[in-house]
Amino acid sequence: MSFKVAFIGAGSVGFTRRLVQDLLGVPEFHDIEIAFMDIDAHNLDMVYQLIRRDVLSNGLKKVKLVKTLNRRAAVKDARYVFNVTRIGGLPAFQTDIDIPLKYGIDQCVGDTLCAGGIMYGQRGIPAVLDFCWDIGELAEPNCLFMNYGNPNAMLTWAANHYGKIRTLGLCHGVQGGHHLLANALGIPPAELDYICAGINHQTWYIQLRHKGQDMTGKILEALEKHPTYGRTEKVRIDMLRRFGCFSTESNGHLSEYLPWYRKRLDEIKDWIDLGSWINGETGGYLRVCTEGRNWFDQEFPNWMKAPPQKYGPEHRGHEHGAFIIEGLETGRIYRGHFNVVNHRCITNLPQDAIVEVPGYVDRNGINIPRVGDLPLGCAAVCNASISVQRMAVIAAVTGDDTLLRQAMMMDPLTGAVCNPPEIWQMVDELLVAQAKWLPQYRQAIAVAKKRLGAGKLIPTREGFKGTARLHTRTVAEMARDRKQANEQAGEADKAKKRPAAK
Repeated sequence: MSFKVAFIGAGSVGFTRRLVQDLLGVPEFHDIEIAFMDIDAHNLDMVYQLIRRDVLSNGLKKVKLVKTLNRRAAVKDARYVFNVTRIGGLPAFQTDIDIPLKYGIDQCVGDTLCAGGIMYGQRGIPAVLDFCWDIGELAEPNCLFMNYGNPNAMLTWAANHYGKIRTLGLCHGVQGGHHLLANALGIPPAELDYICAGINHQTWYIQLRHKGQDMTGKILEALEKHPTYGRTEKVRIDMLRRFGCFSTESNGHLSEYLPWYRKRLDEIKDWIDLGSWINGETGGYLRVCTEGRNWFDQEFPNWMKAPPQKYGPEHRGHEHGAFIIEGLETGRIYRGHFNVVNHRCITNLPQDAIVEVPGYVDRNGINIPRVGDLPLGCAAVCNASISVQRMAVIAAVTGDDTLLRQAMMMDPLTGAVCNPPEIWQMVDELLVAQAKWLPQYRQAIAVAKKRLGAGKLIPTREGFKGTARLHTRTVAEMARDRKQANEQAGEADKAKKRPAAK
């Protein structure tokens, strides 16, 4: 089989290298073309060199690899396009965390909802619509766009509704939660059957079975009694106790989508754990991404000296992307959970929303079964987020800063922490700080600058680092555990390896 796959944002070493290893683990794919594109020539070249060495060491001489800074050249004639970008990079991400902190909004990740996630969407959506334009003009007809970028639901919403390109949103949260539940129940993951439904990062395990036996009623006790999860998953356990379903998303991530667990700074530590960033650390994802990027920059020569990755079915990971392509091209059936336009799959969520639901892939295409209603409480949690997502998407497309501010007001955690004048001022600060990535807000940014420069500002917590902020390690500090540092820098799922609870 010969076809072309393109990566936009290919300088992301974790995702790009992982997905290529998964793709080339399919025997039929040993003569495909892969195009790598990024705006950062340095990062792109490092990732390209690593993957080229991996491909050659596996004897795959017919695989064609191309690197380019030209996005249109990358997507030309592509049958599949992956988005693995972070628009604005780590500098913009830093402001997503630090500016809301001044207003008491303490985020763990800040890439999906809350103040950080909303702003991340404002940067990402215009870029994704540009990607869609290029795909529609230059890629193969009916090219499949697979979005790994966050905020996943917002970007996937924009690509489908406004970009008019067939788009799937992909995430590994469902798989991670599945393994956690199997471990808590003492069951091999392969034996625990499950169905999840909801929205990305707020997807619910609505069915759990082991050899035909319903396990749903057993998971609360299993998690509460587990020596690690009883301490690290307090938010997820509390939501399970009160809403009846376990959430796919990690403890720290889930806590920032809800109005209850991070609104009082003196109570945050009651709900989180600092054994791993994903359990609730303030700015934890920013820290590990910063450490990982610095480590990769410094250690790249040693990565080139390390043994190359091996390709083959036994070396494939759990990311959906390559398995979807395999199903479509070979007819082998793949079952996963994908982010798609609802279209009455979940009957008590809005039909225009992006939902995360079961899907089946084969040569006939991507098939999404009907789920029906979510439990009412779970649907209510999702609906609150969907309202924010819809406003944020439309604001990003139109440049309507009033709608952006309203989205911030309606966000569960932001609204629980801040009053309207504080939200208005915070948005002014965010717009000005991120001006170079927000062309659609040019006029609003000029007005925001005048307001901020006029004085009479609401006092904020200048210099506040957060309730549970940890030190960002230097490369020298990371070198004390080189194995752990390499795993963190090279892994697409930054929460895959988790130390014991503290």
